[in-house]
Amino acid sequence: MERRQRLFLEKLTASRIYQDYKKAFEAGTGLPLAVTSAQSWGLPHRFGVRENPFCSLMATSSKSCSACLEVQKRLSDQSENGPVTLSCFAGLCDTAVPIRLGDDLIGLLQTGQVFFTEPDDAGFNRVTRTLIEWGVQADLKDLREAYFNSRILDREQYEAFVRILHIFAEHLSVVGHQLEIASETRENPVMRRARNIIEEHQADDITSKDVAKMLNTSTFYFCKLFKKATGLTFTEYLTRVRVEKAKNFLLNPHLRVSEIAYRVGFKSLSQFNRSFRQLVGRTPSEYREDQGVSTGG
Repeated sequence: MERRQRLFLEKLTASRIYQDYKKAFEAGTGLPLAVTSAQSWGLPHRFGVRENPFCSLMATSSKSCSACLEVQKRLSDQSENGPVTLSCFAGLCDTAVPIRLGDDLIGLLQTGQVFFTEPDDAGFNRVTRTLIEWGVQADLKDLREAYFNSRILDREQYEAFVRILHIFAEHLSVVGHQLEIASETRENPVMRRARNIIEEHQADDITSKDVAKMLNTSTFYFCKLFKKATGLTFTEYLTRVRVEKAKNFLLNPHLRVSEIAYRVGFKSLSQFNRSFRQLVGRTPSEYREDQGVSTGG
């Protein structure tokens, strides 16, 4: 699993879509963005161009650095079911958004190092007392300047940025599967053909037996090969393809949710709603609202 995670994150962070998104997100919000492993934790924004200057100073002391690392560990531990925001001893907030590959939590999108309220002298004095207790040696003038120059965001605005990251994390999950499959299919023409068949017939009542027959192979061999290449069963993968297609249709305000469900291949609206919520974390209607799509009632 660790090797799979490492390779996945390497491919993901090197991908054009992540690099473009990171650049746009940081330029548009002024916040740092990093991808980290869900199984290990460190200081994700260390030495980054948008690292908070106060956090940078704290990272130079072993005691304060340990406090920062503890926050990162808690973020990793608590992000299993969705985005998590926590504050450090100084009151700065950090957020972790989970990235999944199949059922596995593979990585985290991380941002933050911001205040939700304007820092004041009382807060700074509490911080300096804590640092003195820890034996941290720091220039008080530099510390004060860094503390009061930290980014301040309205909580509602920040939560909107986190929602954007959550949507992007879902997209990265799909991209991750494509990266993994592409890696396999460079050496396996059977998998390449299988993926194309699924894309072409995702709206049909297609089964693994049908695909295996089109590939002139046994169902057992095909299912074993498919699971090894994608980390998913045929049904799980097909469901993800259908849900991803549905996301695009949901951006069209003239299509009813029930119409979309059948159009992408689900046999019932309840099955569609259940599968969509399981993979996306909210219902199709809620997803529409998040995207700002108005259906006119």
